[in-house]
Amino acid sequence: MAITLAVLFIALLIGWRVLRRGRRRLLWRVRRKLTLSYIFIGFVPILLIVVFFLLCGLLLFFNVSSYLVQSRVNALVDETRFLAEATAIELQQNSDESAFADVLRRRQQAAAARYRGASYAIVPTMRTCGPLADLESSVAVEEPVIAGAWAHLDAPASLPDWVTCDGQAGLVAYVAPPSGAAAQQGAPFRTHLAVRAVALPSDAVPRYAVIVDVPVTAAIGLQIRNETGIELGTISTLEMTATKVAPVEGHAIEEDSPEQPASGLFRLGMDTTLPWMTFLDYTDWMTGRGGNVMMAIVLSVNNIYGRISATPLTRIGDYRIGQLLLILLMVVGGMFVIIQTVAFAVGFTLARSITGAVHELFTGTEHVRRGDFAHRIAVGSHDQLGELADSFNSMTASVEDLLHEKAEKERLEQELRIARQIQMSLLPQGPLKLAGLSVTAHCEPAREVGGDYYDYLPLGDRRVGIIIADVAGKGTSAALYMAELKGLMLSLSQLQSSPRLLLIDANRIIAQHLDARSFITMTYAVVDMCARTLTFARAGHCPLMYLPGTAGGRLPAAGRKVQLLAPDGLVLGLKIDNGERFDSLLREVTLPLGAGDLVLLFTDGITDAMNAAGEPFGEERLAALVEEHGGLPFEELRERILREIRAFVGDTSQHDDMTMVLLKLDDQ
Repeated sequence: MAITLAVLFIALLIGWRVLRRGRRRLLWRVRRKLTLSYIFIGFVPILLIVVFFLLCGLLLFFNVSSYLVQSRVNALVDETRFLAEATAIELQQNSDESAFADVLRRRQQAAAARYRGASYAIVPTMRTCGPLADLESSVAVEEPVIAGAWAHLDAPASLPDWVTCDGQAGLVAYVAPPSGAAAQQGAPFRTHLAVRAVALPSDAVPRYAVIVDVPVTAAIGLQIRNETGIELGTISTLEMTATKVAPVEGHAIEEDSPEQPASGLFRLGMDTTLPWMTFLDYTDWMTGRGGNVMMAIVLSVNNIYGRISATPLTRIGDYRIGQLLLILLMVVGGMFVIIQTVAFAVGFTLARSITGAVHELFTGTEHVRRGDFAHRIAVGSHDQLGELADSFNSMTASVEDLLHEKAEKERLEQELRIARQIQMSLLPQGPLKLAGLSVTAHCEPAREVGGDYYDYLPLGDRRVGIIIADVAGKGTSAALYMAELKGLMLSLSQLQSSPRLLLIDANRIIAQHLDARSFITMTYAVVDMCARTLTFARAGHCPLMYLPGTAGGRLPAAGRKVQLLAPDGLVLGLKIDNGERFDSLLREVTLPLGAGDLVLLFTDGITDAMNAAGEPFGEERLAALVEEHGGLPFEELRERILREIRAFVGDTSQHDDMTMVLLKLDDQ
């Protein structure tokens, strides 16, 4: 010990003497002293500040990127939970177990169109989820029903005990051997993730559960990359959890091999990509215990900065918050640069500031001449040249914003045109073919898309259902409700033969999903050609116009009068009670049909069409028009009505969707 201390003391003494001699030789010249003093006073503090802010910025970017990835994964979990709950609700409405497979297959095909590998399963279960006093059980499922490939994991055959009656949604982890070239090279097993959601019917004793799996594939990773600018990498299982949960063994749907980042950690410019990691929780399916996985991510500094600094509408004075922060950052940087350069040469700094500003302006004008309005001039001072540079930046920013707004407007118009084509394709694409009955229709949205809807629903036995509906409002929201209504009517028309019962079921379903500020008016009629009757119910819609026929020419055409049939009925979707008031007010009317009888169903856009004086077309004009020209050929009568309305409106723009359906019994 004594020898060691002696050697250490001698080494320290020698080092101290060498340091003193070196310092004396190094600092003998005044130029070297000034140079070192400038380095310690100017360069070292700047370097420390730059490193400090760089580390703070990296920490901010890393935390924001992890939050964005976790938010998107949580959103995927919520979407999967919605798929399971929606399937459970639809299955609960079917009392026949044999229809479960068809419902499950249809739901799975719809989900697989958006999520590759999405798989559905119905497993039997038995548990009590409600009070024993009002015990009610759902349809019993004896064997599991599956839909989809279940290519990633084996389809579950039962529901674990840890899953509650409220269901469950979360991540599951599994390991799978590599595929393709990686398998030939002997690559190790890789960890994969999938979202699994469980939903049970809302019965006191549910007898089955719906399980939906959505594997986290490369397509989902690409979607997250497009939305957040963050690229997902490999997944590793953490062994630090106290529960000792390990992923189960599964199968790789595809080789998720995202593009690896560049070998260098940093690249110049705002397009820098940085590798990082985020942590996700998963649940062991058999035990319900939780585990953790680590997912490698590659983030883009430019995209993350764009998300944390996106405050374009907040202003202080004539400047936006982002501009003020950017100017403040440039001013602080300019101050450090000025302090550093003044220590060496004041005159050189002034000359460089003038020539540099002129060069920046010249460079900026060159970018503008080439059409690059995104270029910005760095504002390093608050003199006249700085104001000129700031004015130049404001000008180019305004031009760039206008170009972006123009491009966005063109994109939205194109999307609305496509949406109109899709909406028109949802309507009947040809005349109804039913012996003895002629049907024609016209639908004209006020905007690119609208909320009016009509349809023909063949019911068999020479029966056909006729629907005309009007969703409150116009535009995309009404169009979306219209598309949802079509699917609902297609399903209910096969379940209910009575128009009144069909509208009651429709109101019960629509009231649960329709916005509180919206409602739907509808008339549903069933034409029975064997019984020669028209049975209809009206849910707050416009009256039905009925013009009796001439009975094969035996009755005079001049004596025919249009009858306005408007049985009681409340609009669909009002959340005023549980549907009792709607059920009590709704009436069903059966109308006998004869040869040549004419029936007109229309929306309020027909009768509310206004001219320049603000006068509506009205039901009286429409009824008189039908009475006067009811003997015209069928298609010609429809065009005559449209011509009369357009002539009445004149140059006034259309303010509501116009839809009408004409039915006529043939004379023969």
